[in-house]
This record gives sequence, C-alpha cells and structure tokens, in this order.
Amino acid sequence: MPGTMRRAIYPGSFDPPTFGHLDIAERAAGLFDELIVAVGENSDKAPFLPVEDRVAALEECVGSLRNVRVTSFRGLLVDFARGQGCHVLVRGLRAVSDFEYEFRVTMANRRLAPEVETVFLFARDEYSFLASSVVREVNRLGGDVSEFVPEAVRRRLGHSV
Repeated sequence: MPGTMRRAIYPGSFDPPTFGHLDIAERAAGLFDELIVAVGENSDKAPFLPVEDRVAALEECVGSLRNVRVTSFRGLLVDFARGQGCHVLVRGLRAVSDFEYEFRVTMANRRLAPEVETVFLFARDEYSFLASSVVREVNRLGGDVSEFVPEAVRRRLGHSV
C-alpha cells in the first residue's frame, strides 16, 4: 500500500548480542522503514546478562542506524507485534539446524497471528558458526570474546577493551 510504513521486528534473546546479531539488524534496517530490535524477557530462564544490559548494549551498537529502535518485551511475540502495529518478523538463519526450530516457531506464529509474516536473512559466512551460547561458554572459561561481540558487550561482560 502506498504511504504505508514498512515496520519489522527483529526479536531474540540476544544473550549476549553478537556480531552476527548486529549484521542481521543492519541488513534488516536497510530493508524496512523502521526496525524494532526486541529483546525477549523470559522470567523462567536465568539470563547470562540482565535484559537492561542487553538492551543498552544493542542501543549503543545500533545507535548510528536512524530507523532502528531497541526495546524489550514479555509474553507472546505475536501479541507484541500486534501492539506495535507490525506485520513482519525478521529472523536470522545460520544453518539447517536453525531452520528446523525456526520453521516450527513460524508455523505456530502463523496459527496465532496469520497477519504476521516471518522473513529470514541468512547469516554471512563469517558469522555462520556464531551463537550466543558459544560466547557464553568462551567467556565462562576466560577466553577472548573480542572476535564474537562488540566492545559495548565486552564491557558488560567485564572484559577490558
């Protein structure tokens, strides 16, 4: 529709945010008029980084992208999308194993909110292995995470930059 803003949500736990997450956010920002990076709060899980730290790190990292805003949400993603007047979800795919999980989530979301579409962006080759769980493990064992996460995240992990 002419004159309609193309708004998308890039949801995730981002625990912690990685260079792969930022790459997807930057590329999605180029495809939509507005991109909402939405950090999901899961009260049943003990997070690695508090949600406030994840939001703050993401805000710092995407601050130069004028059409991107970062927020957190609780509950069903499709309910959050409806509340934001958004009909597009952006998800990143690294490997076939990601597809199986994302397919199930997308089909459930479609049943709950048929008006909300999901689009997938493939990870760049250099980030195809990168997952927050890798960063958490390397960090836990005292390794250098500078190849995996931006400085704004490293500071929140207690690493000197």
